[in-house]
Amino acid sequence: MTKPLILHIETATDICSVALSEGDQQLSLVESDQERSHAILLNQFVRQAVAEAGLTLKQLDGVAVSKGPGSYTGLRIGVSTAKGLSYALEIPLLASGTLENMASGTATHPEVIRLAASFGDQLLLCPMLDARRMEVYAGFYTLNNTVFRKVSADIIDGDSYREILATHQVCFFGNGAGKCKEALAHPHAHFIDGVDPSASSMIKLVLKRYQQQQFEDVAYFEPFYLKDFIATIPKKKVL
Repeated sequence: MTKPLILHIETATDICSVALSEGDQQLSLVESDQERSHAILLNQFVRQAVAEAGLTLKQLDGVAVSKGPGSYTGLRIGVSTAKGLSYALEIPLLASGTLENMASGTATHPEVIRLAASFGDQLLLCPMLDARRMEVYAGFYTLNNTVFRKVSADIIDGDSYREILATHQVCFFGNGAGKCKEALAHPHAHFIDGVDPSASSMIKLVLKRYQQQQFEDVAYFEPFYLKDFIATIPKKKVL
């Protein structure tokens, strides 16, 4: 079986990221942390990622998207683009969870490797995405990316994850982890700064899904929002 060429799209947060892979090898990566720019940058990044690898869109074997949770608008843009490419190019649509991707990508982080050397299977990875105020989207994963506790929207206080922290060492990371440091002060709690979602973290998980033909239905696939979208009322009236 030839190594599939797969385009990966990550737009669940302020990060707009596109990667191209052949098998489990990354061929190109284009990303930006410019806020609210997905609608402008995503199609440009898709073309750029493919061009940098010296390929064309018609050579793709599949397109994958980070399905959430995360920003409602960001997820809609990423999923709509992936579905459009899948339909137009007649290639499979694949998806993987945003937090699952983050856990997979952070497993090779130097700090995680250091902690794993000390604690082994007792160490859990907990990617967190900011959901405003003291709420986060969080999931717990083992070092081999098995789900220890499924993704949920959690309001963080001093008692959060007490049972898990009593029996495990936990490495927290993501843009929701920083605001939780003080509330989650515990000798078993460890924090890594500067870890963001990236399309490059999707590659291994998506390849496995491709090999197992775990494809999404282009007509009916929707992002994993976790919570209903709530529109906010502008503070200033616009005439």
